[in-house]
Amino acid sequence: MAIKKVGVVGCGLMGSGIAQVTAEAGYPVVVREVAQPLLDKGLAGIKKNLDRNVEKGRMAADARDRVLGNLKGTTSLDDLKDCELVIEAITEQIEEKKKLFAALDALCPPHTILASNTSSCTVIEMAAATKRMDRVLGMHFFNPVPMMKLVEVIRTIQTGETTFRAAWDFAKSVGKEPVVAKDTTGFIVNLLLVPYLLDAIRALERGVATIEDMDKAMKLGCGYPMGPFTLLDFVGLDTTLYVAEVMFAEFREARYAPPTLLRRMVLAGMHGRKNGRGFYDYSGPGPKPTDLGL
Repeated sequence: MAIKKVGVVGCGLMGSGIAQVTAEAGYPVVVREVAQPLLDKGLAGIKKNLDRNVEKGRMAADARDRVLGNLKGTTSLDDLKDCELVIEAITEQIEEKKKLFAALDALCPPHTILASNTSSCTVIEMAAATKRMDRVLGMHFFNPVPMMKLVEVIRTIQTGETTFRAAWDFAKSVGKEPVVAKDTTGFIVNLLLVPYLLDAIRALERGVATIEDMDKAMKLGCGYPMGPFTLLDFVGLDTTLYVAEVMFAEFREARYAPPTLLRRMVLAGMHGRKNGRGFYDYSGPGPKPTDLGL
């Protein structure tokens, strides 16, 4: 099927990024937020990104204007009713996602594909809230969306071949490299990444090495662009804890169990870059390892 118009639900970090790359690819995009201040913030972030591209010579001013012209912001879910594809990018809470999918199912025509950008929730659970399980799948983009090339296209046991192919082709049309994954909690990347990050925290708890040395070792020894603690702060410690808890509940394997230190840090309000303090302290001119009293 041809996707001509795209809806994005959520204009936060992920939703705004998805809306931006979709509009850059020439699609008309309707992006919906629950409140006008949140919508204004997300749209302002998109414009800032595009303005920066113009300033750095990566985009012409008229191209930026065309992209902005492809974007429409709204606080009304009804404005998504004529989209061929709607991508959900709201909070990573399954009950909220199920409510949204049920509402979209009642609103959109039968041919509309409903996709979730979830990084950890079970997609079939969202699909079961609809009467179109064959038209539901996962499309997991990565942060920051305008820069990261990967999209995990997640097939449930009910996703139709036409739906899968349309989503795959759409991902390629917005400049991404899709990979296919089964509807297993964590999909591909988080299934492999989360145990690595949790193991790094456990190694820190055991005193194997310092935060800085473990980060340096993984960068120089494995060629990773950033070490585990820098990445944890970037992803968000609260997000990592939530994803680990979801995965542990699914698999009941020790490697997915959140370490005590991670829980304590989140309880203490240490969420990483998003609020200025995690494994590193970002309050100064440059990040410095946080004294965790270990």
